[in-house]
Amino acid sequence: MDTDYIIITNNPFVASEYGEDHLVDYQEESFISLLQRVQRLVYEGHELLSHPLSGSVKPKETLYKSVLIAKKVAGLDLPSLKLIDNSIETCEKFHYKEETNEKNLEDMRFVDYTLISSAIASADV
Repeated sequence: MDTDYIIITNNPFVASEYGEDHLVDYQEESFISLLQRVQRLVYEGHELLSHPLSGSVKPKETLYKSVLIAKKVAGLDLPSLKLIDNSIETCEKFHYKEETNEKNLEDMRFVDYTLISSAIASADV
């Protein structure tokens, strides 16, 4: 499927589920590192298509995040820039704990997958 967006993720489940049919940029990294990577892409001219802090999951409650950005580089989008900057600022207020329980990690991956699936469905319309 040729889409107008890129899925930026640190979630291996999202990468495996969407990797064959979508453009997925997967890296094993922390939540905050993923947001900083998205921020760099926004500075390069990609527009945010999903909220970096979507859902009611607090940043400290999950290790996984997936964000949609526009594939096309169109110039600096100020609303996207403000949104990603504010999201990073919010995340920096939280203290993260390492999660090692595989069941909890699986649940976190699934919640992120569900949230990004909703955004992808909207983007595909």
